[in-house]
Amino acid sequence: MTDKHFPNLFSPITIGNLTLRNRIVSTGHETHLAEKGRVGDAMIAYHEARARGGAGMIVTEVALVHPSAVFVADPIRIDTDACIPGYRKLAEVIHSHDCGLIAQLFHPGREMLASEDGTAPVSYSASPTPNERFHVLPRPMTPDMVADVISAYGDAAARMQSAGLDGVEIVASHGYLPAQFLNPHVNKRTDDYGGSLDNRTRFIRDIAADIRAKTGDGFVIGLRLSGNEMSHEGLEHPEMLDACDRIAADQTLDYFSVVAGSSATLAGSIHIAPPMSEAVGYTAPLGQAIRERTGLTTIITGRINQPQEADRIIGSGQADMCGMTRAMICDPDMGTKAHLGAVDDIRACIGCNQACIGHFHDGYPISCIQNPVSGRELRLGTPPILNGKRRLMVIGGGPGGMKAAAEAAARGHDVTLYERDSQLGGQARLAQLLPHRAEFGGIITNLAHEMRRAGVTVHKGTEVNEATIAQFAPDAVIIATGATPRWPDFEGRDDAHVVDAWQVLQGQANVGNSVVVADWRADWIGIGVAELLAQNGHSVRLAVNGYMPGQTIQMYVRDASIGRLHRLGVETLPYMRLFGADEDSVYLQHIMSNEPVICDGVDTLVLCQGHTPANSVEDMIRRMGLKHHLVGDCIAPRTAEEAVLEGLNAGRAV
Repeated sequence: MTDKHFPNLFSPITIGNLTLRNRIVSTGHETHLAEKGRVGDAMIAYHEARARGGAGMIVTEVALVHPSAVFVADPIRIDTDACIPGYRKLAEVIHSHDCGLIAQLFHPGREMLASEDGTAPVSYSASPTPNERFHVLPRPMTPDMVADVISAYGDAAARMQSAGLDGVEIVASHGYLPAQFLNPHVNKRTDDYGGSLDNRTRFIRDIAADIRAKTGDGFVIGLRLSGNEMSHEGLEHPEMLDACDRIAADQTLDYFSVVAGSSATLAGSIHIAPPMSEAVGYTAPLGQAIRERTGLTTIITGRINQPQEADRIIGSGQADMCGMTRAMICDPDMGTKAHLGAVDDIRACIGCNQACIGHFHDGYPISCIQNPVSGRELRLGTPPILNGKRRLMVIGGGPGGMKAAAEAAARGHDVTLYERDSQLGGQARLAQLLPHRAEFGGIITNLAHEMRRAGVTVHKGTEVNEATIAQFAPDAVIIATGATPRWPDFEGRDDAHVVDAWQVLQGQANVGNSVVVADWRADWIGIGVAELLAQNGHSVRLAVNGYMPGQTIQMYVRDASIGRLHRLGVETLPYMRLFGADEDSVYLQHIMSNEPVICDGVDTLVLCQGHTPANSVEDMIRRMGLKHHLVGDCIAPRTAEEAVLEGLNAGRAV
């Protein structure tokens, strides 16, 4: 179908024998929704939401083709026929929504993240070249093992064809096993699979040939690769162009799926799911060069979160299709909304990484801080039926309060939200003021639009008191009053020049040249305030009550931030407890040795010491005996993710 709003994005495309209705791709990504290594109902419901919502093609997450490929606990395995029933059911559901379905075929090689039972597995690679990120020294694959693994890819693809899928995608991106054969810094072999470019591409070419021989000409075969691994001793763009040219010459592939980065290094890994510090669509030039060099259909993925950007990339010839994975985690209906021209209704991804890949790294099913239904489709996919319209008051206009108001009003309740400040957003308004965090303000825009669409009445700049509540006469109250900066007791607090992070961000503090940031939470606030002050010319020491700055936030966001702090000359002091301060010193205590650490020559101490719940409204509501629900930081200070989830639950509970 074509589209008057986004004609490039919504033009059909044919790959092999597969014709797709549009160019939107949900690319392969870990969901942690497998059931004992198999595709089950939770994963099917997750992907169905994206197919129903307008995706043209869905690529399922990595599935292990060989027993040596286990790299996490409870992975999806397709090395036996036991996988076929789950994939067959998934294919039937996805195809019912006129959406293509491709399965990723995976072997990590030396990129071993975890194991099945807690013991370190033996990893295998082209050569015994160590991995920097996971500190793994692999065992070199024997010629017999190389042949066995190549055959395993073909066997796995045949199983996917038997299950009714449209094709498979060989994962050669991010420094995984096929990329390890490509890379001359990793591959030191002296046989037919090492040395020359022709030899180093042979592993991938033999895999593709084996798949084609076992599936036939109509089955789609794609190859996912990093156009630039952006890593120490990683494959750079010119090398990858030459490799793609040689691989494409065999005419076994139907498409390239181009990303950036590598799992092998911390610097490269941030591009696996690039945080909001990376530019929108920054990988497009990598894909464009491969597309022009090889002539193959090319998918580009990397911070493409809006249909406008995807349509521009396709229209400019940089790609044939766009991976918009996190966009559809955040809003599964993005495709349908874009096709209808309802762009303002799209809940735009803000690239925070917290509940998508952050959940995977923590061992939990995928979700989204803005859309808690993601990954919980079976449990939260259908709101409860309204049992009588009620008059509801929501107090607090941060993310939790806004979500509660929008959800309750969308169900049919009469909802009015009161916000004490002149603007909505709560702490999200402060988060967007930090370096490389401006996009976080999108959560405010998205939730405010949800409220308008649902018909919520909003009163800003209004302090709620007993008279206000009595006059409104609510049937129930949702309290989302948030929290305030926590100021712990310590020696010299009233004598030294001490300010908190909120005062810094709101321009209410006269910060001196030499600063110590005392970071108790080890989250995005301390690391962000330190970067902001350093950018503004201050000399900054970041004292963290943990083993590293950003310890509690998603690793790609943290690692990118730590790199920027180092470039700015910020001194980081881990394992530090705030003890005291005076007119020119800050006194710390090492949390393990209990030894004192003194920072001299300090002009200003900036507190990032967490938050204290704002409970005065709750106390008032309890005194009045009104039925109420609590949401977010007024229960216990946490993050926007918990606030929005609790807001959704409260909006459905009333």
